[in-house]
Parts: sequence; structure tokens; C-alpha cells
Amino acid sequence: MKKPLHPDTAGLRGDYSAMTTDWTVKQPANGYGAEEHDTWRTLLRRQTLLAQRHACPEFLDGLAALRIDERVPDFERASDVLEQRTGWRIVGVPGLIPDDAFYGHLAARRFPVTVWIRRRDELDYLAEPDLFHDFFGHVPMLANPVFADYMQAYGQRGVEAGPANIHRLARLYWYTVEFGLIRTAEGPKIYGAGIISSAKETLYAIESDVPARLPFEAKRVMRTAYEIDKLQRTYFVLDDFRQLFEATQVDFPALYAELARLPELPNGPFSPTAHAA
Repeated sequence: MKKPLHPDTAGLRGDYSAMTTDWTVKQPANGYGAEEHDTWRTLLRRQTLLAQRHACPEFLDGLAALRIDERVPDFERASDVLEQRTGWRIVGVPGLIPDDAFYGHLAARRFPVTVWIRRRDELDYLAEPDLFHDFFGHVPMLANPVFADYMQAYGQRGVEAGPANIHRLARLYWYTVEFGLIRTAEGPKIYGAGIISSAKETLYAIESDVPARLPFEAKRVMRTAYEIDKLQRTYFVLDDFRQLFEATQVDFPALYAELARLPELPNGPFSPTAHAA
């Protein structure tokens, strides 16, 4: 998720000196250099080929609507496409931002996208989300009305959540927006940004026998721990994107109280039904 645990920017990658009070920045006024465009092009070609095989139709529809080319995309142009389809816009950010800023942007139908792109020696992995992860991974799904409504509703629940419950709400984001799968007639397909922006995770999530693939159930998702710097050991599989929006329409104070009484669940193939999806 695009946020640190606190607003201290020490040690974070990115230039925070020019950000506004809502933690946003403009894309570089002089654009991007040849190396940055080359990095974008390399990643785009690789992940588009994988997405055509393994991403869900909704992701591919959004990708086509954005008309992404082989140069680093312009946020304003992409925002115009999104706004016409779902009322969303992109805002540039210097990198990781705090919880309150992140949730506030989502609640207002604004998606934060990092303005810097990884180095050539980081094509396969980097610790923080960059422009490629944020734009290629997240933005296409925002062109889908049902998913777009879920993202806004999720942001609203984030604004309302207290510190004691943020970690449970974060799990819902992690296992859906970042690492979600959806069932199709051709088998599970990807919609999560953390999968579709990574070649290794894409193939692993769809083809490996190692991870658990469980039917989506919001309470179970919010009880399940996750690991940030490893391939996932658990994926949750939707039947329909409407399940996501419905998950945000419950009595959250009552849900948090119920979850607080229940044990946490481990991440991984921990039960005989682990591969039920």
C-alpha cells in the first residue's frame, strides 16, 4: 500500500521537498530522460505480454482505454480518460505517504501515483512502489466502474478507521487491490497490481502449486496475516467484483469488534481446503 506507518520521510526514496499539504507533487516539469523512458518501455513490453495471458478482462479493457505507449505516461492525459469513465483522477506523489493522506485521496476518487521510476538494475524487484507499479498495476482497474466504486468506498472506510483497526483494513487492500485474483471461465485471472506489475509473481500466482488460493471472504481476509517482501503464500479469489464493494457496505465498528475476538490466521496452505478456489 502506498503509505508509511508515519509521516516521517527520513530514509524514503523520492523528493518530498516540493510536496503540497496533501502530499502531492507534479510530474517533473522537464519530463523524463531517455533511460527512464527505456525502463518504462522494457517493463511495459514484458508485463503486457504476461497480462494478455493472465490478467482479467477488466484489467485489459482498462489498459486498452488508457492507450499506454512506450514513453512514461502523462498523468493528466490518463486522468482525463479515467474521469470520463469513472470519475477518478491520478495525483502525483513523491513516494510513500501517510495513512490519512492515502485514504483521503481514495475517498475523493484520486489515486496517488509515484512520480519516479525504478533504475535499470531494479527491473525485477524494488522495495517501494514506483511509477510503473502504480500506473501499470493500479490505474487500468480504475477504469472499471464497479472496482472504482470499491476503491472510493475503501478509502472512506479508511478515513473512518481508528489506529487499532488500520492493520485489519490494510489486509483487505493487500489481498484484493494488490494481490487479488478473480475466477473466470478460463480459470483464475489477475487483477491485483502487486501481481500484474511483477513477472515473477504473475507466473507464480497463476501457475505454481505452492500458494493457497482461497475463495474470497472478507472476514477471513481481514484475519489473515501477510508478508511484504516475499512471494505470497495465500491469494483470495473473487467470483465477481461486486463482492468487493459489498464488503465495504457492512457495519465496520461491529465487524472490527468481532474480528478482535477471533484468532489471527496464518499466511499459507494451512488447511485441507487451502486450494479450494
